[in-house]
Amino acid sequence: MGLKEQITEDMKTAMRAKDAGRLGTVRLIIAEIKRKEVDERIDVSDDQALVIIEKMIKQRKDSITQFEAGGRADLADIEKAELAILSAYMPAGLSAEEIGAAVADAVAASGAAGPQDMGKVMALIKPKMPKGTDMGLVSSLIKQALTA
Repeated sequence: MGLKEQITEDMKTAMRAKDAGRLGTVRLIIAEIKRKEVDERIDVSDDQALVIIEKMIKQRKDSITQFEAGGRADLADIEKAELAILSAYMPAGLSAEEIGAAVADAVAASGAAGPQDMGKVMALIKPKMPKGTDMGLVSSLIKQALTA
């Protein structure tokens, strides 16, 4: 079963269970996929759907940061719940140890000498990272490796 079909089945399950929070989030995913299909006149593949979900995850993380900075824990909790539902559709990324090893290899391969070479390292490592890998973690590990 493809990702779009899985999302549709999850919507039906949430409807039957009367789970309003999950239903709303799943409907948001479906709406974004449909919007892309209509705007670009294409049939969205599973990889494209993952990109859409990844973008939605990034938006939720940004919103959580802003809400917490503004003292709106109630809205941050809603975003966190949506983030958990969205994250369930992403494939499992690499562990922190695996990312650390890949960063060390990329730093050595690029010959990076300091923080100014972060772009070189990122260019080497990004294509090697599977979908679902936390690129924020990758970036912070690269910064640590280059400033150490």
